[in-house]
Amino acid sequence: MPWSRIFSGIVAIALALGTTILGGWYFTLMFSFVVYLGQMEYFDLVHAKGIAPAAKTTLAVSQALLIIATVSSTLADAVMPVAGTFICFYLLFQPKLATIADISTSILGLFYGGYLPSYWVRLRSLHANSFGGTANDIVTSNLPLGGFWPETWINFTALPAGLSDTLLAFTCIWAADIGAYIIGKIFGRTRLSNISPKKTVEGAVFGVSASVAVAVAGAWYLDWPVWQLTGVALGLLIGIASLLGDLTESMMKRDAGVKDSGKLIPGHGGILDRADSYVFTAPLVYYFVTLLLPLLASN
Repeated sequence: MPWSRIFSGIVAIALALGTTILGGWYFTLMFSFVVYLGQMEYFDLVHAKGIAPAAKTTLAVSQALLIIATVSSTLADAVMPVAGTFICFYLLFQPKLATIADISTSILGLFYGGYLPSYWVRLRSLHANSFGGTANDIVTSNLPLGGFWPETWINFTALPAGLSDTLLAFTCIWAADIGAYIIGKIFGRTRLSNISPKKTVEGAVFGVSASVAVAVAGAWYLDWPVWQLTGVALGLLIGIASLLGDLTESMMKRDAGVKDSGKLIPGHGGILDRADSYVFTAPLVYYFVTLLLPLLASN
Protein backbone atom coordinates (compact mmCIF):
# COMPACT_ATOMS: atom_id res chain seq x y z
CA MET A 1 0.00 0.00 0.00
CA PRO A 2 1.49 3.41 -1.00
CA TRP A 3 2.61 5.64 1.88
CA SER A 4 0.53 8.51 0.51
CA ARG A 5 -2.56 6.33 0.84
CA ILE A 6 -1.68 5.36 4.42
CA PHE A 7 -0.86 8.93 5.50
CA SER A 8 -3.94 10.51 3.94
CA GLY A 9 -6.09 7.74 5.44
CA ILE A 10 -4.70 8.42 8.93
CA VAL A 11 -5.31 12.17 8.56
CA ALA A 12 -8.88 11.57 7.33
CA ILE A 13 -9.67 9.22 10.22
CA ALA A 14 -8.19 11.66 12.76
CA LEU A 15 -10.34 14.52 11.42
CA ALA A 16 -13.43 12.32 11.30
CA LEU A 17 -12.91 11.07 14.85
CA GLY A 18 -12.15 14.51 16.25
CA THR A 19 -15.22 16.22 14.82
CA THR A 20 -17.43 13.20 15.57
CA ILE A 21 -16.46 13.31 19.24
CA LEU A 22 -17.03 17.08 19.38
CA GLY A 23 -20.45 16.75 17.75
CA GLY A 24 -22.79 19.73 17.66
CA TRP A 25 -22.08 22.38 15.07
CA TYR A 26 -18.47 21.21 14.81
CA PHE A 27 -19.62 17.92 13.33
CA THR A 28 -22.17 19.67 11.11
CA LEU A 29 -19.52 22.06 9.76
CA MET A 30 -17.16 19.22 8.89
CA PHE A 31 -19.94 17.17 7.36
CA SER A 32 -21.25 20.13 5.36
CA PHE A 33 -17.78 20.55 3.85
CA VAL A 34 -17.56 16.85 2.98
CA VAL A 35 -21.07 16.88 1.47
CA TYR A 36 -20.24 19.97 -0.60
CA LEU A 37 -17.07 18.40 -2.01
CA GLY A 38 -18.82 15.08 -2.64
CA GLN A 39 -21.68 16.74 -4.50
CA MET A 40 -19.21 18.74 -6.60
CA GLU A 41 -17.59 15.47 -7.65
CA TYR A 42 -21.00 13.95 -8.34
CA PHE A 43 -21.96 16.84 -10.60
CA ASP A 44 -18.61 16.55 -12.39
CA LEU A 45 -19.57 12.95 -13.22
CA VAL A 46 -22.97 14.16 -14.42
CA HIS A 47 -21.42 16.92 -16.58
CA ALA A 48 -19.15 14.31 -18.15
CA LYS A 49 -22.32 12.73 -19.55
CA GLY A 50 -23.39 16.02 -21.13
CA ILE A 51 -26.20 16.59 -18.62
CA ALA A 52 -26.98 20.03 -17.16
CA PRO A 53 -28.47 19.62 -13.65
CA ALA A 54 -29.36 22.40 -11.23
CA ALA A 55 -26.03 21.99 -9.46
CA LYS A 56 -25.79 25.30 -7.58
CA THR A 57 -29.38 25.11 -6.35
CA THR A 58 -28.94 21.50 -5.22
CA LEU A 59 -25.72 22.40 -3.40
CA ALA A 60 -27.46 25.27 -1.59
CA VAL A 61 -30.53 23.34 -0.47
CA SER A 62 -28.36 20.42 0.66
CA GLN A 63 -26.40 22.70 2.96
CA ALA A 64 -29.68 24.07 4.33
CA LEU A 65 -30.84 20.50 4.89
CA LEU A 66 -27.79 19.68 7.02
CA ILE A 67 -28.29 22.81 9.13
CA ILE A 68 -31.97 22.00 9.68
CA ALA A 69 -31.11 18.36 10.50
CA THR A 70 -28.87 19.62 13.30
CA VAL A 71 -31.70 21.68 14.75
CA SER A 72 -34.59 19.25 14.20
CA SER A 73 -34.50 15.74 12.74
CA THR A 74 -38.27 15.78 12.20
CA LEU A 75 -38.18 19.03 10.28
CA ALA A 76 -35.39 17.74 8.06
CA ASP A 77 -37.72 15.13 6.54
CA ALA A 78 -40.01 17.93 5.35
CA VAL A 79 -37.11 19.67 3.60
CA MET A 80 -36.52 16.87 1.07
CA PRO A 81 -39.83 17.13 -0.87
CA VAL A 82 -39.87 20.93 -0.58
CA ALA A 83 -36.29 21.18 -1.84
CA GLY A 84 -37.00 18.72 -4.67
CA THR A 85 -40.01 20.78 -5.73
CA PHE A 86 -37.94 23.96 -5.65
CA ILE A 87 -35.25 22.37 -7.85
CA CYS A 88 -37.86 21.30 -10.41
CA PHE A 89 -39.36 24.80 -10.44
CA TYR A 90 -35.89 26.28 -10.93
CA LEU A 91 -35.23 24.07 -13.97
CA LEU A 92 -38.58 25.09 -15.50
CA PHE A 93 -37.45 28.70 -15.93
CA GLN A 94 -34.02 28.16 -17.43
CA PRO A 95 -33.27 29.62 -20.90
CA LYS A 96 -32.43 26.11 -22.17
CA LEU A 97 -35.27 23.60 -21.96
CA ALA A 98 -34.45 21.11 -19.23
CA THR A 99 -34.49 17.40 -19.98
CA ILE A 100 -35.63 14.43 -17.91
CA ALA A 101 -31.96 13.67 -17.29
CA ASP A 102 -31.37 17.21 -15.98
CA ILE A 103 -34.24 16.87 -13.50
CA SER A 104 -33.48 13.31 -12.41
CA THR A 105 -29.76 13.90 -11.82
CA SER A 106 -30.58 17.03 -9.81
CA ILE A 107 -32.99 15.13 -7.57
CA LEU A 108 -30.52 12.23 -7.26
CA GLY A 109 -27.81 14.71 -6.29
CA LEU A 110 -30.08 16.01 -3.51
CA PHE A 111 -31.10 12.53 -2.35
CA TYR A 112 -27.74 10.75 -2.68
CA GLY A 113 -25.47 13.65 -1.82
CA GLY A 114 -27.54 15.61 0.71
CA TYR A 115 -30.55 13.83 2.19
CA LEU A 116 -29.01 10.42 2.92
CA PRO A 117 -25.80 11.84 4.46
CA SER A 118 -27.93 14.12 6.68
CA TYR A 119 -28.77 11.03 8.72
CA TRP A 120 -25.23 11.05 10.12
CA VAL A 121 -25.90 14.52 11.49
CA ARG A 122 -29.19 13.29 12.95
CA LEU A 123 -27.53 10.22 14.47
CA ARG A 124 -24.75 12.22 16.10
CA SER A 125 -27.32 14.74 17.37
CA LEU A 126 -29.26 12.12 19.35
CA HIS A 127 -29.31 13.43 22.92
CA ALA A 128 -31.37 10.95 24.90
CA ASN A 129 -29.74 7.91 26.35
CA SER A 130 -30.63 4.71 24.48
CA PHE A 131 -33.89 2.81 25.09
CA GLY A 132 -36.16 5.47 26.50
CA GLY A 133 -33.71 7.45 28.64
CA THR A 134 -33.92 11.20 28.95
CA ALA A 135 -31.49 13.91 27.95
CA ASN A 136 -30.63 14.35 31.64
CA ASP A 137 -29.18 10.85 31.94
CA ILE A 138 -25.84 11.83 30.41
CA VAL A 139 -24.17 15.17 29.76
CA THR A 140 -24.44 15.70 26.02
CA SER A 141 -22.77 19.10 25.67
CA ASN A 142 -19.98 20.67 27.72
CA LEU A 143 -18.48 22.95 25.05
CA PRO A 144 -19.79 25.98 23.11
CA LEU A 145 -21.85 25.40 19.94
CA GLY A 146 -23.26 22.17 21.30
CA GLY A 147 -19.86 20.52 21.44
CA PHE A 148 -18.86 17.67 23.73
CA TRP A 149 -15.56 16.28 25.02
CA PRO A 150 -15.51 13.16 27.23
CA GLU A 151 -14.24 13.56 30.76
CA THR A 152 -13.12 9.93 30.72
CA TRP A 153 -12.25 7.41 28.00
CA ILE A 154 -12.62 4.37 30.23
CA ASN A 155 -16.39 3.92 30.17
CA PHE A 156 -17.87 4.34 26.69
CA THR A 157 -21.36 3.65 28.02
CA ALA A 158 -21.13 7.07 29.70
CA LEU A 159 -20.97 8.76 26.31
CA PRO A 160 -24.05 10.36 24.73
CA ALA A 161 -26.06 7.84 22.73
CA GLY A 162 -25.50 9.77 19.51
CA LEU A 163 -21.73 9.63 19.93
CA SER A 164 -21.46 5.97 20.93
CA ASP A 165 -23.82 4.86 18.14
CA THR A 166 -21.99 6.93 15.53
CA LEU A 167 -18.57 5.65 16.62
CA LEU A 168 -19.84 2.07 16.52
CA ALA A 169 -21.25 2.56 13.00
CA PHE A 170 -18.04 4.18 11.76
CA THR A 171 -15.95 1.38 13.26
CA CYS A 172 -18.10 -1.23 11.50
CA ILE A 173 -17.63 0.55 8.18
CA TRP A 174 -13.87 0.81 8.68
CA ALA A 175 -13.69 -2.88 9.60
CA ALA A 176 -15.69 -3.81 6.50
CA ASP A 177 -13.60 -1.64 4.16
CA ILE A 178 -10.21 -2.62 5.56
CA GLY A 179 -11.12 -6.29 5.86
CA ALA A 180 -12.46 -6.49 2.32
CA TYR A 181 -9.42 -4.65 0.93
CA ILE A 182 -6.77 -6.80 2.67
CA ILE A 183 -8.43 -10.18 2.22
CA GLY A 184 -9.44 -9.32 -1.34
CA LYS A 185 -5.84 -8.43 -2.18
CA ILE A 186 -4.37 -11.57 -0.62
CA PHE A 187 -6.99 -14.27 -1.15
CA GLY A 188 -9.44 -12.78 -3.64
CA ARG A 189 -10.01 -15.02 -6.66
CA THR A 190 -13.72 -14.78 -7.53
CA ARG A 191 -14.92 -11.54 -9.11
CA LEU A 192 -17.90 -10.08 -7.26
CA SER A 193 -19.34 -7.86 -10.01
CA ASN A 194 -18.45 -6.51 -13.42
CA ILE A 195 -19.18 -3.04 -12.07
CA SER A 196 -15.95 -3.12 -10.04
CA PRO A 197 -13.55 -5.79 -11.37
CA LYS A 198 -11.16 -5.49 -8.40
CA LYS A 199 -13.81 -6.50 -5.86
CA THR A 200 -13.96 -10.18 -4.99
CA VAL A 201 -16.45 -12.46 -3.28
CA GLU A 202 -13.81 -13.45 -0.74
CA GLY A 203 -13.11 -9.85 0.16
CA ALA A 204 -16.80 -8.96 0.37
CA VAL A 205 -17.62 -11.92 2.64
CA PHE A 206 -14.75 -11.12 4.99
CA GLY A 207 -15.64 -7.43 5.00
CA VAL A 208 -19.24 -8.13 6.02
CA SER A 209 -18.02 -10.65 8.60
CA ALA A 210 -15.64 -8.06 10.08
CA SER A 211 -18.53 -5.59 10.33
CA VAL A 212 -20.64 -8.20 12.13
CA ALA A 213 -17.83 -9.00 14.59
CA VAL A 214 -17.37 -5.34 15.52
CA ALA A 215 -21.13 -4.76 15.80
CA VAL A 216 -21.61 -7.76 18.09
CA ALA A 217 -18.77 -6.61 20.34
CA GLY A 218 -20.26 -3.10 20.41
CA ALA A 219 -23.78 -4.35 21.13
CA TRP A 220 -22.46 -6.42 24.06
CA TYR A 221 -20.41 -3.54 25.48
CA LEU A 222 -23.27 -1.03 25.16
CA ASP A 223 -25.68 -3.56 26.71
CA TRP A 224 -28.16 -3.55 23.86
CA PRO A 225 -31.24 -5.75 24.22
CA VAL A 226 -30.66 -9.24 22.79
CA TRP A 227 -27.14 -8.08 21.97
CA GLN A 228 -26.25 -11.22 20.00
CA LEU A 229 -29.14 -10.72 17.60
CA THR A 230 -29.03 -6.93 17.38
CA GLY A 231 -25.25 -6.99 16.92
CA VAL A 232 -25.43 -9.45 14.03
CA ALA A 233 -28.32 -7.54 12.44
CA LEU A 234 -26.54 -4.19 12.64
CA GLY A 235 -23.28 -5.67 11.37
CA LEU A 236 -25.02 -7.23 8.38
CA LEU A 237 -26.89 -4.01 7.60
CA ILE A 238 -23.74 -1.90 7.70
CA GLY A 239 -21.52 -4.42 5.92
CA ILE A 240 -23.94 -4.99 3.03
CA ALA A 241 -25.03 -1.34 2.74
CA SER A 242 -21.42 -0.11 2.68
CA LEU A 243 -20.60 -2.64 -0.06
CA LEU A 244 -23.64 -1.61 -2.13
CA GLY A 245 -22.74 2.03 -1.65
CA ASP A 246 -19.26 1.32 -2.99
CA LEU A 247 -20.68 -0.51 -6.01
CA THR A 248 -23.19 2.28 -6.68
CA GLU A 249 -20.42 4.89 -6.83
CA SER A 250 -18.36 2.56 -9.03
CA MET A 251 -21.34 2.24 -11.38
CA MET A 252 -21.61 6.03 -11.68
CA LYS A 253 -17.87 6.36 -12.38
CA ARG A 254 -18.04 3.58 -14.94
CA ASP A 255 -20.93 5.29 -16.71
CA ALA A 256 -19.05 8.60 -16.70
CA GLY A 257 -15.90 6.92 -18.02
CA VAL A 258 -13.56 7.90 -15.16
CA LYS A 259 -11.42 5.88 -12.75
CA ASP A 260 -11.75 8.12 -9.69
CA SER A 261 -14.39 10.67 -8.73
CA GLY A 262 -11.63 13.19 -8.01
CA LYS A 263 -8.02 13.66 -6.93
CA LEU A 264 -8.47 15.44 -3.62
CA ILE A 265 -7.14 12.68 -1.34
CA PRO A 266 -3.65 11.37 -2.28
CA GLY A 267 -3.71 7.64 -2.90
CA HIS A 268 -7.50 7.42 -2.46
CA GLY A 269 -9.03 9.54 -5.22
CA GLY A 270 -11.93 11.84 -4.46
CA ILE A 271 -14.30 12.35 -1.58
CA LEU A 272 -16.90 10.02 -3.10
CA ASP A 273 -14.28 7.30 -3.47
CA ARG A 274 -13.83 7.32 0.32
CA ALA A 275 -17.32 8.28 1.47
CA ASP A 276 -19.36 5.97 -0.78
CA SER A 277 -19.62 3.35 1.98
CA TYR A 278 -21.27 5.86 4.31
CA VAL A 279 -24.15 7.04 2.12
CA PHE A 280 -26.66 4.18 2.36
CA THR A 281 -25.60 3.10 5.86
CA ALA A 282 -26.62 6.39 7.51
CA PRO A 283 -30.45 6.04 7.46
CA LEU A 284 -30.27 2.31 8.23
CA VAL A 285 -28.22 2.87 11.39
CA TYR A 286 -30.34 5.84 12.45
CA TYR A 287 -33.65 3.99 12.25
CA PHE A 288 -32.09 0.85 13.71
CA VAL A 289 -31.14 2.66 16.94
CA THR A 290 -34.18 4.97 17.11
CA LEU A 291 -36.96 2.53 16.15
CA LEU A 292 -35.85 -1.11 16.48
CA LEU A 293 -33.74 -0.97 19.65
CA PRO A 294 -36.34 0.91 21.75
CA LEU A 295 -38.98 -1.55 20.51
CA LEU A 296 -36.90 -4.52 21.65
CA ALA A 297 -36.06 -2.85 24.95
CA SER A 298 -39.74 -2.34 25.76
CA ASN A 299 -40.56 -6.04 25.37
